[in-house]
Amino acid sequence: MFENSIKAYEDAKKVIPGGVDSPVRAFKSVGGTPPFIQKGEGAYLEDIDGNRYLDFVQSWGPLIFGHCDSDIENAVLETVKKGLSFGAPTVLETELASEIVDMYDNIDKVRFVSSGTEATMSAIRLARGVTGKNDILKFEGCYHGHSDSLLVQAGSGLATFGTPSSPGVPADFTKHTIVCEYNNIESLRKCFKESNDIACIIIEPIAGNMGLVPADEEFLKECRKLCDENNTLLILDEVMSGFRASLTGAHGVIETKGDIVTFGKVIGAGMPVGAFASNDEIMSHLSPEGEIYQAGTLSGNPVAMAAGLVSLKKLKANPSIYDELSAKALKLVNGLKEVASKNNVALQVNTRGSMFGFFFAEKEPKNFKEVSQFCDFDRFAKFHHEMLKKGFYFACSQYEVGFMSTVITEEEINRCIEAADEIMKNF
Repeated sequence: MFENSIKAYEDAKKVIPGGVDSPVRAFKSVGGTPPFIQKGEGAYLEDIDGNRYLDFVQSWGPLIFGHCDSDIENAVLETVKKGLSFGAPTVLETELASEIVDMYDNIDKVRFVSSGTEATMSAIRLARGVTGKNDILKFEGCYHGHSDSLLVQAGSGLATFGTPSSPGVPADFTKHTIVCEYNNIESLRKCFKESNDIACIIIEPIAGNMGLVPADEEFLKECRKLCDENNTLLILDEVMSGFRASLTGAHGVIETKGDIVTFGKVIGAGMPVGAFASNDEIMSHLSPEGEIYQAGTLSGNPVAMAAGLVSLKKLKANPSIYDELSAKALKLVNGLKEVASKNNVALQVNTRGSMFGFFFAEKEPKNFKEVSQFCDFDRFAKFHHEMLKKGFYFACSQYEVGFMSTVITEEEINRCIEAADEIMKNF
């Protein structure tokens, strides 16, 4: 069933570290060989062995309209004919930035970059430059890219200055990173008692890197309050939730507003892109207008801008899409919950718009520690492997989330639930 992928994986490992260009793709969390994909069409992926999978990953979020959407594809092809990259301004950048600014009441200007990692790294530099402070506060289990100051782990106390979680990251690079427990207000307050030099809080308001774990509203309000009281900026990392949780991402489903917002994935409709955005006053500090430096040769790449522009325009013109996506996501997780209960399998489920997640656990986890303690990772691995054999492609880690697309039908969701029922009978 996976003969060609097995060979391709062995070949890849000879010339690419671990055989993959992003670690989660190696299927370490679930075991087995990752299928090597040769084609995506609509709701489906096809691997090099000819196996087809109903895709609930959608390139980790950006493909709201599925694979090879004709409108986006045509825009990309027309733009490619004019050139791949110029390293110079294009009108497409202004048009896409204007679409984003138009949606948010707390955003006046956008700076495009080429990845989510660049977006968060640049947002932190901007916050430090504006506030004149050094420390940053992040939360255990929230992932904001692989820049050095963010690759930290929590210590034994409630709040601690971070220590590197990866070789190659000097301790000096993380000594200004404070790690706090997600959804824990006391831990949050303790961090501010221990440091009066916090430039920013950076948080996924809807965490998608410890499974789907939304922040409690009261917790977010406390983040906002402490930032206001301490001349600290609040960065909402919407690289994953932006234009996924709602038309305005997490901002559409929470009350708390960020000072700086980071984007990625969806605004490129599958092309490599990221962005960070804020109001006029904060963004005026950014070079070339201000003194805080940030640059990128491929930032605002015209092909990525064209793809994102079509995608966002389609979403703005049809906001009911989000109701449809939310209904489908709920149908899927509620169906999984029902068959799990029928088979005496403990399963916790959650959705935010078109994002969904499920944990094989007796109790719903509220932070990274609880995900690690409550969840049955072996059961998830077995479920993932068996669903893959039946033609359903879920995120290959209990720490990741799933995404619904417009091209997935209710009939296909029903088939998925039926397949899950068959698998859970043997748990």
